Amino acid sequence: MERLIPERETLEIEFKSDIKKLSDTDLIDAIVAFANTNGGDLYLGVEDDGTITGLHKEHKDILQLSAFIANRTIPPVSVRVEMVGSDPDVLMIHVPKSRSIVASSAGKIQRRRLKPDGSPENIPMYPYEINTRLSELSMLDFSSQPVPGAQYSDLDSVERARLRNMIQTYHGETTLLELPDDELDKALQFAVTIDEKLIPTYTGILLIGKKEKLKEYMPTAESAYQMFKGTELLANESFHLPLLAAIEKIISFVEARNSESEMEMGIMRISIPEFDKRAVREAIVNAYAHRDYTRLGRVLVQIDADGLTISNPGGFVEGVTYENILRVEPHGRNPVLADALKRIGLAERSGRGVDRIFEGSLKFGRELPDYSESTSVTVKLLIPRGMPNTQMIALITDHQRKTGELMPINSLLILNALKQGRRMSLLDIAKETHVPEVKTRAALERLTEAGIIEAIGNTKSRTYTLSVRLYKNPADYVRQTDIDQVRHRELVKKLASAKKFITRKDVVELLHISPPQAYRLLKKMVAENELVITGTTSAAKYTLGNSK
Repeated sequence: MERLIPERETLEIEFKSDIKKLSDTDLIDAIVAFANTNGGDLYLGVEDDGTITGLHKEHKDILQLSAFIANRTIPPVSVRVEMVGSDPDVLMIHVPKSRSIVASSAGKIQRRRLKPDGSPENIPMYPYEINTRLSELSMLDFSSQPVPGAQYSDLDSVERARLRNMIQTYHGETTLLELPDDELDKALQFAVTIDEKLIPTYTGILLIGKKEKLKEYMPTAESAYQMFKGTELLANESFHLPLLAAIEKIISFVEARNSESEMEMGIMRISIPEFDKRAVREAIVNAYAHRDYTRLGRVLVQIDADGLTISNPGGFVEGVTYENILRVEPHGRNPVLADALKRIGLAERSGRGVDRIFEGSLKFGRELPDYSESTSVTVKLLIPRGMPNTQMIALITDHQRKTGELMPINSLLILNALKQGRRMSLLDIAKETHVPEVKTRAALERLTEAGIIEAIGNTKSRTYTLSVRLYKNPADYVRQTDIDQVRHRELVKKLASAKKFITRKDVVELLHISPPQAYRLLKKMVAENELVITGTTSAAKYTLGNSK
């Protein structure tokens, strides 16, 4: 008989023994922890090792148990309770994820986390973590709060002058330049009036606070950059600076190491930087705008052989993942801080800065930026190094010259998918790019009409390829990529057979490809049952599948 109960515990699955009747306190603590994390299923009557031992008789009244849980949680948690078809009886309690902080009626607040060995545990949620949780749920803007004990004189006139220069340099809201200092600070919410006094907000201290006051009030606002050559550390500096000064310093560090090449296109000369300057700025500003300032840590920028990596404390906010980051409605952890950075001109005003980050790689035919190593407590972005695709650059530049408009991000994503997959259906393209099918179809029609891609076949079985003019020698390209595709898969399977398991890093070293390329190859092999995946992000492990 098929087992209907999971084999092991995860962050969203918990087993509880009920042989001696699980205490009311332990039951409510488990419900609260689920509600304050991702929600999940509590299986009552199962031991920690997955052995089914059955329910206590006092827990067999489903309606009474649901009412008891609602009465003992604040705000009340509405659970779904059902018997699982097994012998002996097991009760599954489905707990929804709460949109607020949940406590037991005794005032106890818990959350779930994974231990180093991957098993889950319930732990207390401490007072400082409550702000973090509310921020993740978009229920609290930490950056808008007045700083306890701070005075208006803690804002630095030198940093305010830097702010005014940045508004001019980055074409921010020039009307702000007409305001006197106090009105400027109020307009950007750097200070709020309390008892007829101007008190700095966290946004004000972060952006234009005096250096010593920033360290006193915001010890978490640390920045750093590093540069590696192989394993040798060539540059390493950490600093506490107001964010405008920190952003300028890090951008200067990257630009000094951002080599450029040129390509000729008729009478035009196109400059090709290793890292697109606008994309770099957006990525750095995003890291500061959306980091969690209640957590210890630092915004870290690293340059190494793989590319440019930017990481910041605080995972993605509620509803955002590395897979949907281009599709989800823009919303951030620190709205007031993010709004100030937009009005200054440092950040994309539409809130779609992530589009600019991806565009910076796609328009040069390079690998996609990679957020896949992000975790629940850190966002990590890799902008990979890579040779530019001159044919792709020429095609995109020519199209933009003819239309007078930049190519939309969806079109760039489709071209990148076809560059990798060569010949794909509409559904395959939509799945690969995470672009909705309706938008994918519209973009494909525009690209086909422009002669950038070609449609093959009738409506039902139609596939798409890049235009033949994209390649200097299309026959050579197709032949080589077909050979590589087969050879790479066989080498990966051979390595997986020789080892207990393999990781993405193993594939990068084996095939001498970039991490994003390795990720896509492994993802395809998992989908086709050639490999089986265990775990998530770059730490995932792969073993041989059952395909023949």
